Amino acid sequence: MYYSFDYNLIGYGLIIIGFLITLVADIYLQTTYSKMKKTQNKKKLTGGEVAREILAKNNLENVYVVETRGVLSDHYDPRQKVVRLSTDIYNGTTIASLAVAAHEVGHAIQDKDNYLFMRIRAFLVPLVNFGSKFGYIAVLLGLIFSVTNLAWAGIGLLLLILLFQLVTLPVEFDASRRAKKELDTIKLTSPGESSQVSRMLRAAAFTYVASLVTTLTEILRLVLIIIGQDRD
Repeated sequence: MYYSFDYNLIGYGLIIIGFLITLVADIYLQTTYSKMKKTQNKKKLTGGEVAREILAKNNLENVYVVETRGVLSDHYDPRQKVVRLSTDIYNGTTIASLAVAAHEVGHAIQDKDNYLFMRIRAFLVPLVNFGSKFGYIAVLLGLIFSVTNLAWAGIGLLLLILLFQLVTLPVEFDASRRAKKELDTIKLTSPGESSQVSRMLRAAAFTYVASLVTTLTEILRLVLIIIGQDRD
C-alpha cells in the first residue's frame, strides 16, 4: 500500500505539472500574440511581403507564399516548397505578422541548407506517427492484461514522440535565429522592433519547450504506473 500510494501521489503531481506548464505556455503565447498583432511595423509591410523579400534575398524564388485558414496555423511545407501563412499573418502589417512570416521562411532556408536537425525530424515523422497511434494502446493493454513487456514496448514507442519533440527544439530555435538575422540584414525592422520580434518568437518557442516537458511528465507517469503494478 505504501508504494502504491507513493506512486499515485507522484503521478498526480506529474499530471498537474504538465497541465500547468501547458497552460502557462498557451497564456504566454496568446497574450504576446494579442499584443504584437495590434502593434504595427513601421514599414507597413505585410507578412506575405516580408516572406517574399527574404525568400528573394536567399535565391528561393521556387518557394511560394500562400494564404491559409486558421489562427497561428502558419508553417512551411518542405515537400511542396510552400510557406503557408494564416490570413492575419499574410495580410497583417503588424510585428506579429513580420515575426511569424520571417520564422516560417527561416524553415525554408533550413531546407535549402539541408539543416541536419530538420532532416532528422523529417526522418522521424513516420516513426512518430506509428508511435503516437500504438504507444498508448500498447501501454493500456499491457496494464489491463498485466503483460509488462507490452507496456514497456508502448513506453518505447512513446519515447519516439519525445525524441521528435527534442529534435524539434533546435529546428525551431534555429529558424527564429535565421528570421531575426534576415530581418536585420535586409533592414526590415528598426532596433526597437527587433526586441519585439524576439519577444514574439520567444513566446512561440516556449510552446515547444512546454510540449516536450508535458510529454516527458506523461511518460514518467505511465512508467510509475507500470512499476507500481509490478510491485503489487
